[in-house]
Amino acid sequence: MQQYLLAMAHNEVVHQQLNLHQLIRGRFRWRRGFRRRRMWRRTWLHPTRRRAFGIYDQLLVKLRREDPSTLKKFLCMAPELYDEILERVRGRIWKQHTWFREPLEGRLKLAVTLRHLVSGTMYSDMQYGWRVPENTLPVVVREVCQVICDEYADEVMTAPSNPDGWRQLADGFYRRWNFPHCVAAIDGKHVAIRKPPLSGSLYYNYKGFFSIILLAIVDSDYKFVWCDVGGYGSSGDAQIYNNSEFKEMVEDGSVSFPDPDPLPYDNVDIPYFLVRDDVFSLSENMMKPYGQRDLSREQRILNYRLSRARRVSENAFGILSNKFQILASKMNHLPSTARIIIKTCCILHNLMRTRYPAMNNALIDQDGRRGSPVLGAWRRGSNLHDTVIVTGNNTQNKEGKKIRNLLKHWCNSEVGSVPWQDRMVP
Repeated sequence: MQQYLLAMAHNEVVHQQLNLHQLIRGRFRWRRGFRRRRMWRRTWLHPTRRRAFGIYDQLLVKLRREDPSTLKKFLCMAPELYDEILERVRGRIWKQHTWFREPLEGRLKLAVTLRHLVSGTMYSDMQYGWRVPENTLPVVVREVCQVICDEYADEVMTAPSNPDGWRQLADGFYRRWNFPHCVAAIDGKHVAIRKPPLSGSLYYNYKGFFSIILLAIVDSDYKFVWCDVGGYGSSGDAQIYNNSEFKEMVEDGSVSFPDPDPLPYDNVDIPYFLVRDDVFSLSENMMKPYGQRDLSREQRILNYRLSRARRVSENAFGILSNKFQILASKMNHLPSTARIIIKTCCILHNLMRTRYPAMNNALIDQDGRRGSPVLGAWRRGSNLHDTVIVTGNNTQNKEGKKIRNLLKHWCNSEVGSVPWQDRMVP
């Protein structure tokens, strides 16, 4: 009997504690402004209204049937490529129908994601035209971007794994830009984002805004071979590269660059290398221009020849930000979401360059009849911000100096010179 009374007393104490906890929780919610939801779903966002008045089920259907060229501008890709992407990601973005709520169609989710990347429109504005709730759009965009990365990353953005692959990239630079043994150009860009909460000055760069850094290696056809997304804005691209896995692979030889061999019509072995401006340190696998003020004519000619190869990275970033306007303005996303979006844009850029290589040639810098550069259309629009600050090790390597001098002599020789280089260098 005594044990029964003790158990009853214990239950009464627990019950009083639960009531007190619920009372405190209720007051806390009241102080935060907590209120019950007035409606479960707004009537104008109902699936029937979406199918009757939404952009996807009305405008896009008419554009596909009546004006495919405008649909291509709206999604920044041909309808055939959109259908291909949809077919490959369909199984992972299409949700099962249940009695609880009708899910969004996979076609709609892909279209609204592409339009967000292309236009950079805020979710609060997109909900009215697409008839998709504002709080659902960020979930959809992040999900679809992650699926596209998983599906296409290994296919369209993978560095070569053998010397023959790198040699093909070097042949492209020699054929297009008259610069031998260059496998790719490396560059970094700041992508503006809103200040992440509790981040302090971690993402605050020297230009006075918050950003994350996109560091990428670009081939001669303006495609991204490798990229590192998400570096803090307070860092420099040299520091990000020094801490990257790719640099470790270059230094230990696991990146599989071709063995050194002579330049065309020459007999001195030269290693294969990346090209960059004066931010990075000079080494046998990283070439950059001469940085002194009092340069000889031969040194200025080498700087001009190297810059012709290096500008493919500027053009690639220019095309990227011109095509995907979400990168040309401040991204109102958390850094984790911004990283996925930026990588998705790079993958879609490579995919479109592979399927339609001449689609964006009007945006690219061209060479005039007499060798003078004709600036591409991307330079007239908004662009990502350059990364110029140096925070990494910038000591010049003796072997790198030796290789750069050999390149200088080759570019000024009869076998290595181009007809217009004397006109381009004063």
